[in-house]
Amino acid sequence: MASFLLVHGSWHGAWCWYKLTAHLEAAGHRVIALDLPSLGSDKTPVAEITADSWSDHLIERLDAEPEPVILVGHSRGGMLISKAAEARPEKVARLVYLCAFLLQDGETIGDVIRSPANAASTISDSLELTADGLATTVREEALEALFYNRSPREDVVLAKLLAQPEANAPLLAPVALSDARFGGVPRSYIECLQDNAIRIDLQRQMVSHLPCEPVITMDTDHSPFFSAPEELARHLESLVG
Repeated sequence: MASFLLVHGSWHGAWCWYKLTAHLEAAGHRVIALDLPSLGSDKTPVAEITADSWSDHLIERLDAEPEPVILVGHSRGGMLISKAAEARPEKVARLVYLCAFLLQDGETIGDVIRSPANAASTISDSLELTADGLATTVREEALEALFYNRSPREDVVLAKLLAQPEANAPLLAPVALSDARFGGVPRSYIECLQDNAIRIDLQRQMVSHLPCEPVITMDTDHSPFFSAPEELARHLESLVG
Protein backbone atom coordinates (compact mmCIF):
# COMPACT_ATOMS: atom_id res chain seq x y z
CA MET A 1 0.00 0.00 0.00
CA ALA A 2 1.10 3.57 -0.64
CA SER A 3 0.97 6.98 1.00
CA PHE A 4 -0.61 9.70 -1.15
CA LEU A 5 -0.06 13.36 -0.34
CA LEU A 6 -2.70 15.46 -2.13
CA VAL A 7 -2.07 19.13 -2.95
CA HIS A 8 -5.15 21.12 -3.93
CA GLY A 9 -5.33 23.78 -6.61
CA SER A 10 -6.23 27.46 -6.59
CA TRP A 11 -9.14 28.70 -4.45
CA HIS A 12 -9.69 25.15 -3.10
CA GLY A 13 -8.71 23.32 0.07
CA ALA A 14 -8.33 19.78 1.36
CA TRP A 15 -12.14 19.57 1.25
CA CYS A 16 -12.07 18.99 -2.52
CA TRP A 17 -10.48 15.55 -2.07
CA TYR A 18 -13.19 14.03 0.15
CA LYS A 19 -14.51 11.53 -2.42
CA LEU A 20 -11.07 10.49 -3.66
CA THR A 21 -9.79 10.07 -0.11
CA ALA A 22 -12.63 7.69 0.69
CA HIS A 23 -11.88 5.49 -2.34
CA LEU A 24 -8.12 5.36 -1.70
CA GLU A 25 -8.50 4.64 2.00
CA ALA A 26 -11.06 1.91 1.27
CA ALA A 27 -8.37 0.26 -0.87
CA GLY A 28 -5.96 0.35 2.07
CA HIS A 29 -3.85 3.35 1.15
CA ARG A 30 -2.84 6.19 3.43
CA VAL A 31 -3.98 9.66 2.36
CA ILE A 32 -2.77 13.07 3.54
CA ALA A 33 -4.76 16.03 2.17
CA LEU A 34 -3.25 19.43 2.96
CA ASP A 35 -4.83 22.80 3.51
CA LEU A 36 -2.29 25.29 2.21
CA PRO A 37 -1.78 28.45 4.28
CA SER A 38 -4.73 30.89 3.93
CA LEU A 39 -6.87 28.26 2.14
CA GLY A 40 -9.31 25.61 3.31
CA SER A 41 -9.46 25.58 7.10
CA ASP A 42 -6.11 27.38 7.48
CA LYS A 43 -6.60 30.89 8.86
CA THR A 44 -3.30 32.48 7.87
CA PRO A 45 -4.08 36.00 6.58
CA VAL A 46 -3.49 36.45 2.87
CA ALA A 47 -1.26 39.44 3.67
CA GLU A 48 1.21 37.03 5.33
CA ILE A 49 1.56 34.76 2.30
CA THR A 50 4.94 35.02 0.58
CA ALA A 51 6.31 33.48 -2.59
CA ASP A 52 7.46 30.45 -0.60
CA SER A 53 4.68 30.05 1.99
CA TRP A 54 2.90 27.20 0.25
CA SER A 55 5.97 25.29 -0.91
CA ASP A 56 7.59 25.64 2.53
CA HIS A 57 4.43 24.22 4.14
CA LEU A 58 4.46 21.27 1.75
CA ILE A 59 8.16 20.60 2.32
CA GLU A 60 7.62 20.62 6.09
CA ARG A 61 4.95 17.95 5.65
CA LEU A 62 7.25 15.87 3.47
CA ASP A 63 9.96 16.10 6.12
CA ALA A 64 7.56 14.56 8.63
CA GLU A 65 6.96 11.49 6.45
CA PRO A 66 8.98 8.37 7.30
CA GLU A 67 8.83 7.01 3.72
CA PRO A 68 8.61 8.56 0.25
CA VAL A 69 5.08 9.51 -0.84
CA ILE A 70 3.21 9.74 -4.11
CA LEU A 71 2.76 13.49 -4.44
CA VAL A 72 -0.38 14.51 -6.36
CA GLY A 73 -0.86 18.11 -7.45
CA HIS A 74 -4.05 19.46 -8.98
CA SER A 75 -3.98 22.53 -11.24
CA ARG A 76 -1.86 25.19 -9.47
CA GLY A 77 -0.71 22.42 -7.12
CA GLY A 78 1.49 21.16 -9.95
CA MET A 79 3.82 24.10 -9.42
CA LEU A 80 4.12 23.24 -5.73
CA ILE A 81 4.84 19.55 -6.15
CA SER A 82 7.61 20.42 -8.63
CA LYS A 83 9.18 22.78 -6.10
CA ALA A 84 8.87 20.16 -3.36
CA ALA A 85 10.56 17.53 -5.54
CA GLU A 86 13.41 19.95 -6.22
CA ALA A 87 13.86 20.52 -2.47
CA ARG A 88 13.31 16.93 -1.27
CA PRO A 89 13.64 14.46 -4.16
CA GLU A 90 14.38 11.62 -1.75
CA LYS A 91 10.96 12.12 -0.12
CA VAL A 92 8.95 11.70 -3.34
CA ALA A 93 8.31 8.28 -4.89
CA ARG A 94 6.40 9.79 -7.82
CA LEU A 95 4.96 13.11 -8.94
CA VAL A 96 1.43 13.02 -10.36
CA TYR A 97 0.14 16.09 -12.21
CA LEU A 98 -3.67 16.12 -12.27
CA CYS A 99 -4.61 18.50 -15.11
CA ALA A 100 -1.91 20.59 -13.47
CA PHE A 101 0.69 23.20 -14.33
CA LEU A 102 3.88 21.37 -15.29
CA LEU A 103 6.32 24.26 -15.44
CA GLN A 104 9.81 24.35 -16.88
CA ASP A 105 12.71 25.93 -15.02
CA GLY A 106 12.24 29.70 -14.90
CA GLU A 107 8.54 29.71 -15.84
CA THR A 108 5.61 31.14 -13.90
CA ILE A 109 1.97 30.09 -14.07
CA GLY A 110 1.23 33.45 -15.68
CA ASP A 111 3.66 32.69 -18.49
CA VAL A 112 1.97 29.38 -19.26
CA ILE A 113 -1.68 30.26 -18.81
CA ARG A 114 -1.39 32.96 -21.48
CA SER A 115 -0.02 30.46 -24.00
CA PRO A 116 -1.87 30.27 -27.35
CA ALA A 117 -2.48 26.62 -26.47
CA ASN A 118 -4.84 27.83 -23.73
CA ALA A 119 -6.60 30.46 -25.84
CA ALA A 120 -9.96 28.67 -25.60
CA SER A 121 -9.96 29.00 -21.81
CA THR A 122 -11.85 31.92 -20.29
CA ILE A 123 -10.12 31.70 -16.93
CA SER A 124 -8.14 34.92 -17.28
CA ASP A 125 -11.32 36.86 -18.06
CA SER A 126 -13.09 35.33 -15.04
CA LEU A 127 -10.70 36.58 -12.36
CA GLU A 128 -11.08 39.56 -10.06
CA LEU A 129 -8.58 41.15 -7.70
CA THR A 130 -9.60 41.58 -4.09
CA ALA A 131 -9.88 45.14 -2.80
CA ASP A 132 -6.37 45.04 -1.27
CA GLY A 133 -4.85 43.68 -4.49
CA LEU A 134 -3.20 40.78 -2.66
CA ALA A 135 -5.42 37.97 -3.89
CA THR A 136 -7.64 36.86 -6.73
CA THR A 137 -11.12 35.37 -6.82
CA VAL A 138 -13.15 33.73 -9.59
CA ARG A 139 -16.51 35.30 -10.37
CA GLU A 140 -19.15 32.97 -8.97
CA GLU A 141 -21.08 32.80 -12.22
CA ALA A 142 -17.94 31.49 -13.98
CA LEU A 143 -16.96 28.79 -11.45
CA GLU A 144 -19.15 25.98 -12.73
CA ALA A 145 -18.34 26.39 -16.41
CA LEU A 146 -14.61 26.60 -15.74
CA PHE A 147 -14.08 23.90 -13.15
CA TYR A 148 -17.15 21.70 -12.65
CA ASN A 149 -18.87 21.32 -16.04
CA ARG A 150 -19.11 17.53 -15.54
CA SER A 151 -19.46 17.48 -11.75
CA PRO A 152 -22.53 16.63 -9.61
CA ARG A 153 -24.70 19.55 -8.52
CA GLU A 154 -24.02 18.97 -4.81
CA ASP A 155 -20.29 19.33 -5.36
CA VAL A 156 -20.74 22.53 -7.34
CA VAL A 157 -22.75 23.94 -4.43
CA LEU A 158 -20.06 22.79 -1.97
CA ALA A 159 -17.31 24.43 -3.99
CA LYS A 160 -19.16 27.73 -4.29
CA LEU A 161 -19.55 27.76 -0.52
CA LEU A 162 -15.94 26.89 0.31
CA ALA A 163 -13.81 28.50 -2.41
CA GLN A 164 -11.58 31.27 -1.03
CA PRO A 165 -9.39 34.06 -2.41
CA GLU A 166 -6.06 32.91 -3.79
CA ALA A 167 -2.95 34.84 -2.70
CA ASN A 168 -1.03 36.28 -5.64
CA ALA A 169 2.51 36.25 -4.23
CA PRO A 170 3.34 32.55 -4.80
CA LEU A 171 2.13 32.74 -8.39
CA LEU A 172 4.45 35.53 -9.46
CA ALA A 173 7.84 33.94 -8.74
CA PRO A 174 9.38 31.64 -11.38
CA VAL A 175 10.15 28.07 -10.38
CA ALA A 176 13.79 26.98 -10.06
CA LEU A 177 14.15 23.34 -11.13
CA SER A 178 17.15 21.19 -11.95
CA ASP A 179 17.63 17.99 -13.90
CA ALA A 180 19.61 16.50 -11.04
CA ARG A 181 16.91 16.90 -8.38
CA PHE A 182 13.41 17.52 -9.79
CA GLY A 183 14.38 15.77 -13.02
CA GLY A 184 15.35 12.59 -11.19
CA VAL A 185 11.88 11.98 -9.71
CA PRO A 186 9.45 9.82 -11.77
CA ARG A 187 6.49 11.87 -12.97
CA SER A 188 3.11 11.04 -14.48
CA TYR A 189 0.38 13.23 -15.95
CA ILE A 190 -3.40 12.78 -15.83
CA GLU A 191 -4.91 14.81 -18.64
CA CYS A 192 -8.58 15.80 -18.62
CA LEU A 193 -10.24 16.18 -21.99
CA GLN A 194 -13.18 18.38 -20.94
CA ASP A 195 -11.11 20.81 -18.87
CA ASN A 196 -12.23 24.40 -19.51
CA ALA A 197 -9.61 25.99 -17.25
CA ILE A 198 -6.36 24.36 -18.40
CA ARG A 199 -7.31 23.27 -21.90
CA ILE A 200 -6.16 19.91 -23.22
CA ASP A 201 -3.90 21.57 -25.81
CA LEU A 202 -2.01 23.32 -23.02
CA GLN A 203 -1.83 20.16 -20.93
CA ARG A 204 -0.28 18.31 -23.85
CA GLN A 205 2.07 21.16 -24.67
CA MET A 206 3.46 21.11 -21.13
CA VAL A 207 3.95 17.34 -21.28
CA SER A 208 5.73 17.66 -24.64
CA HIS A 209 8.26 19.95 -22.94
CA LEU A 210 8.65 17.78 -19.83
CA PRO A 211 7.71 14.20 -20.79
CA CYS A 212 5.79 12.11 -18.26
CA GLU A 213 5.32 8.36 -18.05
CA PRO A 214 2.61 7.30 -18.13
CA VAL A 215 0.20 9.92 -19.44
CA ILE A 216 -3.34 8.91 -18.43
CA THR A 217 -6.40 10.32 -20.18
CA MET A 218 -9.72 11.01 -18.44
CA ASP A 219 -12.82 12.31 -20.22
CA THR A 220 -13.63 14.68 -17.37
CA ASP A 221 -13.74 18.33 -16.39
CA HIS A 222 -11.07 20.16 -14.40
CA SER A 223 -12.28 18.47 -11.19
CA PRO A 224 -12.18 14.67 -11.61
CA PHE A 225 -12.08 14.32 -7.82
CA PHE A 226 -15.77 15.34 -8.05
CA SER A 227 -16.82 14.12 -11.50
CA ALA A 228 -15.03 10.72 -11.59
CA PRO A 229 -13.48 9.97 -8.17
CA GLU A 230 -13.61 6.18 -8.45
CA GLU A 231 -11.92 6.22 -11.86
CA LEU A 232 -9.33 8.69 -10.58
CA ALA A 233 -8.58 6.45 -7.60
CA ARG A 234 -8.03 3.48 -9.94
CA HIS A 235 -5.59 5.47 -12.03
CA LEU A 236 -3.65 6.60 -8.98
CA GLU A 237 -3.53 3.03 -7.68
CA SER A 238 -2.08 1.92 -11.01
CA LEU A 239 0.93 4.17 -10.31
CA VAL A 240 1.79 2.56 -6.98
CA GLY A 241 5.14 0.82 -7.08
